[in-house]
Amino acid sequence: MDNAQDNSKLKFGLVGRGISYSFSRNYFANKFQSENLPHSYVNFDLQSIDELDDIIKNAPNLKGLNVTIPYKEEVIPMLDDLNKRARKIGAVNTIRITRYQKLIGYNTDYYGFKNSLKPLLEKHHKTALILGTGGASKAIAYALKKLKIDYDYVSRSEKKGVKFLYSDLTDEIISSYSIIINCTPIGTFPDVNVCPDIPYEAITEKHILYDLIYNPEQTKFLSCGDMKGATTINGLEMLRLQAEKAWDIWNKS
Repeated sequence: MDNAQDNSKLKFGLVGRGISYSFSRNYFANKFQSENLPHSYVNFDLQSIDELDDIIKNAPNLKGLNVTIPYKEEVIPMLDDLNKRARKIGAVNTIRITRYQKLIGYNTDYYGFKNSLKPLLEKHHKTALILGTGGASKAIAYALKKLKIDYDYVSRSEKKGVKFLYSDLTDEIISSYSIIINCTPIGTFPDVNVCPDIPYEAITEKHILYDLIYNPEQTKFLSCGDMKGATTINGLEMLRLQAEKAWDIWNKS
């Protein structure tokens, strides 16, 4: 009887670094309360991804994890298996823990981004600039590919697959990409007065500016887009969609 009771109280959590302010913890705490579920959701703030082993060993009722900056790529070698899509993307933001303590990696960022961007797309939205090259940007690139939108990366430093440095960007380049996605942490609370260094004067009402940041709700990046009449969207709907997708994955039999 006690075991059955324990098993009903499952634990979920978020793995990251510097995650005291967490969308996931608040979202799932509210979800469990509103749906009258006895589960708990905790933040695992790790200085190194190597600490994950101890967490898994010491939490027998742990059923699933979300993964955030900076571990979406670093976590992969620690997993027992990868979902086919996560393998193609090369980044993991959701882990399902099986009854045999096997760790299976998934990517639901792709799903959240694709389905939050889709309603905003018009015929002229055919090209995108991805600002940043971290784990989140890989899911964004995969989603754009599935939406048949050509994309290029912008980074602070030269690396494989990066077409532009920020210093390369001109009005002409910005004009030729109708979607600009900020996948960097630039502009996140409390540094709300900074934004990616791009030529905002070239933004028009035909642009979509998408910021993966959700705190603050209106980043400086998005404000600059609004002033030019662009369509703007923050990361909140993407997070909500990816969280629900993660919940579906965790509840697989």
